[in-house]
Amino acid sequence: MSDGKLLNFVKGFSLLLEEKPSEEIIFTRGKKLLETLISADDWLPEEFTKPHPQYYQQYLLFADPLDRFSIVSFVWGPGQKTPVHNHTVWGMIGQLRGEEKGTPYYFQADGSLKAGMGSVSPPGHVDTVSPNTHDIHVVENTLTDKTSISIHVYGGNIARIHRSVFDPLTGAEKSFISGYANTVVPNLWNPA
Repeated sequence: MSDGKLLNFVKGFSLLLEEKPSEEIIFTRGKKLLETLISADDWLPEEFTKPHPQYYQQYLLFADPLDRFSIVSFVWGPGQKTPVHNHTVWGMIGQLRGEEKGTPYYFQADGSLKAGMGSVSPPGHVDTVSPNTHDIHVVENTLTDKTSISIHVYGGNIARIHRSVFDPLTGAEKSFISGYANTVVPNLWNPA
């Protein structure tokens, strides 16, 4: 892990959360910290960059012991995407490598979900999600020939949170807990 960049982010973000900031502050000051982390693609250990041939991978990089936040690398094989899903906590998505498209979905009067305007994230871009603004979306790797990787920071341990996937035609909701693809996390204190 190159020169402690992830550890610096963990320290800075932990100090920010000690202030018990509003979501707006997290999405301004926390976003700047995440932008710094993803400004160079030279720190993520190789074992947390491996795609799966059938579905995206979710690798835990750090989980705050008080469950205030988690940091996850999402690795997307060519063309892979999520179902329509929610988070139930705030989140920031920082594009490290490749390119992803996020498309928000909104409930309609008949209970169905309608896609909003999607936006493409190039490396260095940070997007946000929140139950207070827009929490339901689809994320996909727009590249058909390359892996894309994004670094997600959530307001809780995302793999332990009960969330939902939705059928966009009916709005039917199905609960799930995502889990992680890895069984070990990076050693933040040994950046070699």
